Amino acid sequence: MAAIASLFRHPRARGNSARIALFLLERGALALITLALLSALVFALGQLLPGDIGRAILGPLADPRAVAALDHQLGADKPVLLQYAHWISRFVRGDMGVSYAFREPVAPFVAHALANSAKLAALAFVIVVPLGIASGVWAALHEGRWPDRTLMIVGMSATVVPEFVSSIVLILVFGVWLRWLPTEAVYPPNASAVTALRHLILPALPLVFVLFGYIARMARSGTVEALDADYTRTAVLKGLPPHVVVLRHVLRNALPPTVTVAATQLGYMVGGLVVVETLFHYQGIGLLIYNAATAKDFPMLEAGVLCVGIVYTFANLLADALLASLDPRRNKAGTQ
Repeated sequence: MAAIASLFRHPRARGNSARIALFLLERGALALITLALLSALVFALGQLLPGDIGRAILGPLADPRAVAALDHQLGADKPVLLQYAHWISRFVRGDMGVSYAFREPVAPFVAHALANSAKLAALAFVIVVPLGIASGVWAALHEGRWPDRTLMIVGMSATVVPEFVSSIVLILVFGVWLRWLPTEAVYPPNASAVTALRHLILPALPLVFVLFGYIARMARSGTVEALDADYTRTAVLKGLPPHVVVLRHVLRNALPPTVTVAATQLGYMVGGLVVVETLFHYQGIGLLIYNAATAKDFPMLEAGVLCVGIVYTFANLLADALLASLDPRRNKAGTQ
């Protein structure tokens, strides 16, 4: 313990810790600015959607006086800046407003949808990250040979296939023809983990296909670079076994960029699921945002989009933190 304490008292260790802290502080401040701009953009786009709020709620045959009265009650006739200030001040306190369509608080709907999307994204993440990293490393170890070319071609081909195409193919093959898996992601609330997995594995696969190529390519590039580095050649000349060289020297230096890519894609998996959730009838945040936009349910729409932005920003911040902890040298440029 004394040795560890003396390490942190060392001037160089304190300098590295200070640089990492300043780096993360800068990224955190940038994240707050990004979220502030995003909230203004989301609110502005919500106001630009065609149609009248009162008319959308009461229907096309409603009396104009009733529509005007409802608009006044909802505050839709107030100046836009005043509406935004009122909305964002409530949002930061946890009050997301009341849904125009359901006449109930928005927060429980958004929380439930985010939890569902998080389950689906977590399953895809658990599958694609180890698979992508292992495939990229294996391709790098066989650089220029047929395993390398095959993996890169398959990975990038899967990446460019749209989610709706791969989803339809998976539904037809595994759900309709083979009948191995259910075609809907909805499962009973009291279902076992195995039942939930059977319902979620099919909609998770299109996300795996899209992200596999990116992660595998980043892992391959980092591994190829690390294999050509001086520290790897030194480890080989010392007579270390190949698996020790790869695990202790190559992967340690090759994985930081891959970790960054994987963490940033987590935000996409949570927020970019509209097509997958629609095709598999899954009540996630993507489907919630789509339904809110079609129903002109502005509180639900704005809260859903902003929450996705928060998740995406937090994922980027987490990636920066992981990158700084894995390789503190990479943040020096941002602190100078």
